[in-house]
Amino acid sequence: MRSVIQHLEESRIREVANAGMGRPDVLAFWFGESDEPTPEAVRRAAIASIERGETFYAHNLGLPTLREALAAYMTELHGAIGPERIAVTSGGVSALMIAMQALVDPGDEVVVVTPVWPNLIAQPQILGATVHTVALAPDAQGRWRLDLVALREAVGPRTRMLVLNAPNNPTGWTLTQQEQRAILDHCRATGTWILADEVYERLFYGAEAGACAPSFLDIAEPDDRLVVAHSFSKSFLMTGWRLGWLVLPPAMTAAIGKLIEFNTSCASVFSQQAGLEALAREAEITPRVQQHLQRCRDTLVPALQCVPGLQVAAAPGGMYAFFRLPGHPDALQTAKRLVVEAGLGLAPGCAFGEAGQGWLRWCFASRDPQRLLEGVGRLRRWLAL
Repeated sequence: MRSVIQHLEESRIREVANAGMGRPDVLAFWFGESDEPTPEAVRRAAIASIERGETFYAHNLGLPTLREALAAYMTELHGAIGPERIAVTSGGVSALMIAMQALVDPGDEVVVVTPVWPNLIAQPQILGATVHTVALAPDAQGRWRLDLVALREAVGPRTRMLVLNAPNNPTGWTLTQQEQRAILDHCRATGTWILADEVYERLFYGAEAGACAPSFLDIAEPDDRLVVAHSFSKSFLMTGWRLGWLVLPPAMTAAIGKLIEFNTSCASVFSQQAGLEALAREAEITPRVQQHLQRCRDTLVPALQCVPGLQVAAAPGGMYAFFRLPGHPDALQTAKRLVVEAGLGLAPGCAFGEAGQGWLRWCFASRDPQRLLEGVGRLRRWLAL
């Protein structure tokens, strides 16, 4: 077996979750998904597809009807994007990995902004790339910021790819349009590809209800060295359906189709039909999800801010509260103790890179916000022990 595979770190989120799964006394907030099921109409669309016998292979790049619907959806959000720029994938994870396979050779330099979902560091490592990180930094209130000077210094002519996840998992940090312009201009000068993971773009808590986070697609040209990854998982409540998509420069699309063939062949037709129904009902699904999650955020974060010494800020995007407890620098051990001693399941910040050490991630995507307050009560009682 390749040594890089042998030395990949196992998921520390799973390490904590495995210690608590099956225990009915544990309130689990460790995984990045809502506990609300996929809307019924979307589920029924998949059932109808199966009942029609749509259980065969599809086009590598996705059903033409779904690519057209995705192009229309993205055009409404970000300006003209044609279906020739859309590739449907078997989940957001697959979208990201396929993009990296298309662009990263062994020995290439990849820069990743952290803390970040661990897959975005592991994927280029699997491909034999050398990964460098640029860390976000929190201010005194726990709001995370990007040092653009440090990023420009890290990304040079030898940098093949810059990986950015914004709105960010785990911090909720979100790029401003001004920052995106500065990054895009710099990467144009260095010839660096940008891989933008924007799966949380609709989970953005701006002043306007249903607002969308700033996207590189708002400012980029179609032939820029930019690939944007998306997923139905978060804002459409479809984590288990494994359905995502890429927005690509037109010249890349055919090659991406070949890579999809050699990875998964295609996304399942019934999942794609569910995606079509989700897009048809987008106006009733995603604004409701966004508004509910904002209520969840605004329930959890003020309660955490009342815990003495705890450092946290309301994130502008995503579905997480990322916080630091005084006197508990080892995030993994703290998370394990919380499971056993408090019945509270959180993700350790160290799972998201060294910049997250000492922090904990709390997914606030809960149907019942009272569960969040009960969790804060358990945390308070544990700290008082």
